Amino acid sequence: MLKNYLKMAYRNLMRHKVFSLINISGLALGMTCSILIMLWVKDELSFDRFHENIDELYIVYRTEIYPGADNLTIAAQTGPLAPALEQQLPEVEHAVRVSFDEEELFSFGDKAIKVLGHYADPEFFEVFTFPLVYGDAAQVLQNPKSVVLSDSVALKIFGSTDVVGKLVKLNNGESYKVTGVIQKVPKNSSLQFDFIMPYENYEANNEWLKTWGNNGILTFVQAKRGADIAALDAKMKHFLTKQDEDINSELFLHAYSKQHLYSDFRKGKTESGLITYVRLFSVVAVFILLIACINFMNLATARSAKRAKEVGVRKAIGADKSMLVGQFMLESVLVALLALFVAMNLTGILLPAFNSLTEKAVQFDLTDPVLVAMLLGVALLTGLISGSYPAFFLSAFDPAIVLKGAVKLNYKAAYLRKGLVVFQFILSGLLIVSTLVVYLQLNFIRNKDLGLQREHVVYVPIEGALAERYETVKQELLSMPGIATVSAANQNPLRISSNTGEANWSGKEPEEVVSIDVMNIEFGLLETLGINLKEGRDLSRTYGTDTANYLVNEEAVRVMQLKEPVGEWIDLWERKGNIVGVVKDFQSRNMHGGIRPLIIRIDSKNVNRLFVKTEPGKTKEALASMEAVLQKYNPSFPFDYHFLDDDFEQMYKSEAVIGKLTNYFAGIAIFISCLGLFGLALFTAEQRKKEIGIRKVLGASVSSIVFMLSKDFLKLVLLANVIALPLGWYLMSGWLDDYAYRTELSWWIFALTLVATIIIALVTLSFHAVKTAIANPVTSIRTE
Repeated sequence: MLKNYLKMAYRNLMRHKVFSLINISGLALGMTCSILIMLWVKDELSFDRFHENIDELYIVYRTEIYPGADNLTIAAQTGPLAPALEQQLPEVEHAVRVSFDEEELFSFGDKAIKVLGHYADPEFFEVFTFPLVYGDAAQVLQNPKSVVLSDSVALKIFGSTDVVGKLVKLNNGESYKVTGVIQKVPKNSSLQFDFIMPYENYEANNEWLKTWGNNGILTFVQAKRGADIAALDAKMKHFLTKQDEDINSELFLHAYSKQHLYSDFRKGKTESGLITYVRLFSVVAVFILLIACINFMNLATARSAKRAKEVGVRKAIGADKSMLVGQFMLESVLVALLALFVAMNLTGILLPAFNSLTEKAVQFDLTDPVLVAMLLGVALLTGLISGSYPAFFLSAFDPAIVLKGAVKLNYKAAYLRKGLVVFQFILSGLLIVSTLVVYLQLNFIRNKDLGLQREHVVYVPIEGALAERYETVKQELLSMPGIATVSAANQNPLRISSNTGEANWSGKEPEEVVSIDVMNIEFGLLETLGINLKEGRDLSRTYGTDTANYLVNEEAVRVMQLKEPVGEWIDLWERKGNIVGVVKDFQSRNMHGGIRPLIIRIDSKNVNRLFVKTEPGKTKEALASMEAVLQKYNPSFPFDYHFLDDDFEQMYKSEAVIGKLTNYFAGIAIFISCLGLFGLALFTAEQRKKEIGIRKVLGASVSSIVFMLSKDFLKLVLLANVIALPLGWYLMSGWLDDYAYRTELSWWIFALTLVATIIIALVTLSFHAVKTAIANPVTSIRTE
């Protein structure tokens, strides 16, 4: 019997090639999108899961409390915190400090390479189980003069990975012994690095880390197995205040397994981050499959009249309902399996481009039994869902009626088809609205006035001899072609991360603690970065006391509650000076958060980036000039430059990727919807051939016939928009709420969506409508 079912299913597919092609194409596209999304979601959910201690691993966050203002939640911690946690809280197995990304130059002989990495406490490789190719996890960071390299860096420097015991020079200075080699860090790791060095070295170069009032290090906790995390969290809440009563911050633990997906905090709690997009695209994958299934159901029920006599004959010769249901369900599953075969091939073809777009390395491994089982399960489920209604609908025909040729499609089937078309275009409308809003928000971010100039600004690290020769290098650079201004700072102005609670100022209450960002600069930075003054003047060499004076931004003035800020005093880190100017607020962090209060001060000893503003249209000349000068005064270091504009784009890379994925998936979903509409239009045109022929004989025009065939579908599209547009406004308003600076949901977005869906529907319907309307009416009437 199964063989007979398969034979009949095959004949039916071949007999109706156009409908079969539409069904298989729609399902295949839907499955391809769903597979790609599934692979992406699987990769996102796998982040950091390879660590053996992942269930006990936590990252420590702090919420800084500001009376009368929004609290700030950050990961940056004080240097003394980790040792204190390990000593005072018995639930803590290990507490490890890890620096933010640091770029260092490693050299051996005539080979040198710059790499990104971290400084960390000796227990780092016991807490994080990154696989070591060589070395003992408990010992590799015990010696302050040690370094652990990735296998790729070891190969580049030494030509081998078996290099334990060899010496490398750090920044052309002291030598460090290679004590371990790790495998390349997986892409699904939140921590990315090519070297790890002992934290002791980092602290020696950053004395401020030894105090409780300054933040600039990550702290990770490995809890003891079975420890009461809620109790540990409660003990940590006021831990900082107990160490220093002037600190008004609360600590809390955030599961490291959630760090990648849950990273946006509001009042010390997080429910958002990349998880929002994981959920969104999971829903999109389901919706796209549903749209494809709806196409199948629509076309199957629409064609039911053509198969009515087949059902009648089979029932008349003894087939019962279950046999007919089995046959039609088998046909659906067969179509789904054929679609899966096409989808698997499409996935293999598209995966390299998909990985390039998302900057991932996901694999479509068909040797993985779990993946194969999931794919077959999706195909089976899709086939059963797609074929369920048509199977029961067709098998319910009365043979006595259908064999007389009196079968008519009942109103319930017509309403179902219309409801499914409405549902398809609701989803399509939502996707169009989402695509437009995401595009507008990204465009808004790119074009928003940041309060500083990011174009034509290049920076290089101040390393080696540059620190001692800064003034000489600056003057020579200014004499070179293509260079407008030169200055220096200790941070990227778009990503200021250093803050302190130790600042005092005129009128501040003694017990008040306020976290304020601090930026160390050299003279001339405001001009180089295009930062504007609101009042007062810039720090200048003309005034000898300006090495002790300060600039503040508008937000700092508000936080400090200064009515006349210029001339007021600030005391920061035992340096008391006056405010000489107020700079206009500029965006020093990403746009998910607001403007932070900022103090700017001159500190020539603590700047690490040389900023150069190039003349418009002379970037190549400026880069050549910079390379010549820097190689002259700092020949031991490679010329390593960065554009501030590129850093800005990097900050919003994930949003840009999401925007592109949204565009592609929206386009595919709309195309699949159009396939279904195309099939229904074809069916409708065939069903009404005789009616159209008679109308033409009676004098109906082509335009009136096209309108007649299209109007019913256009009504459904309009109904779908009535539902989709308000829903789209609600959903995208929630998405935009994650941004402190956001575009407006203008009326034209929804008007454009309405017009777009109508045009898409008209274009889809027009082919068959026009073709049927211009057909010879005599032929239509005779053949009917």
